Amino acid sequence: LHFHDCFVKGCDGSVLLDSTPGNQAEKDAAPNSSLRGFEVIDAAKTRLEQACYGVVSCADVLAFAARDALALVGGSSYQVPAGRRDGNVSVAGETNGNLPPPTANVNQLNQIFGSKGLSQAQMVALSGAHTVGMAQCSSFSSRLYSYGTNGGKDPSMDPAYLATLSTQCPQSGASQPVAMDPVTPNTFDTNYYANVAANRGLLASDQALLADNSTAAQVLGYTTSPGTFQTDFASAMVAMGAIGVLTGNQGTIRTNCRVVG
Repeated sequence: LHFHDCFVKGCDGSVLLDSTPGNQAEKDAAPNSSLRGFEVIDAAKTRLEQACYGVVSCADVLAFAARDALALVGGSSYQVPAGRRDGNVSVAGETNGNLPPPTANVNQLNQIFGSKGLSQAQMVALSGAHTVGMAQCSSFSSRLYSYGTNGGKDPSMDPAYLATLSTQCPQSGASQPVAMDPVTPNTFDTNYYANVAANRGLLASDQALLADNSTAAQVLGYTTSPGTFQTDFASAMVAMGAIGVLTGNQGTIRTNCRVVG
């Protein structure tokens, strides 16, 4: 949630705003269809407003919640700079070109992350967030059934993993969300990088990190140095949390994160 907020109009809580009759908001754009946890932010904001009305922005609540969620699944906690203010504009179309697609290669990832002031090394570290959570079949099914010009299977994917995914995501019929990290799906660790190194990256944009020499070196380095990954990830999260922030008299402090005000 924090990542998808920060990459569209900066970390201004715009991803939390609901659509209105005259406007489709970011949260209802296709790239955000699998976002979850809005009710967690609502609950925290309600408690905060009771304790200190109009002081803590929705953008800050989201930044703190991301840090705490990370710690709850085994990640390193870190200090979150506060003082963001909330934007009051949320347009679904602005997700286009700002959120990296699941098909992105390293050059495309570098372009998108670079446009936000983040380095390639920070991009590789932040990709490690995919060690927890789920993905919709639609975000990777092309690797199973319609890859390349011949429309076959992605040859860069481990065949056994591809076979497993094909049973979880049949070409026709209902499918369930799939764990990004099938080994430890609810633990923040370096298994994401071990999976990529074993050609078991779920998204094409995950596996792409092994196809580039410089990103591959970082991927392999993290598999043997989990402490380095945790430190790098926390540092990159702080940098990401500073993208395009509104401060001072800019923006507002929303009392309801879903509604402009």
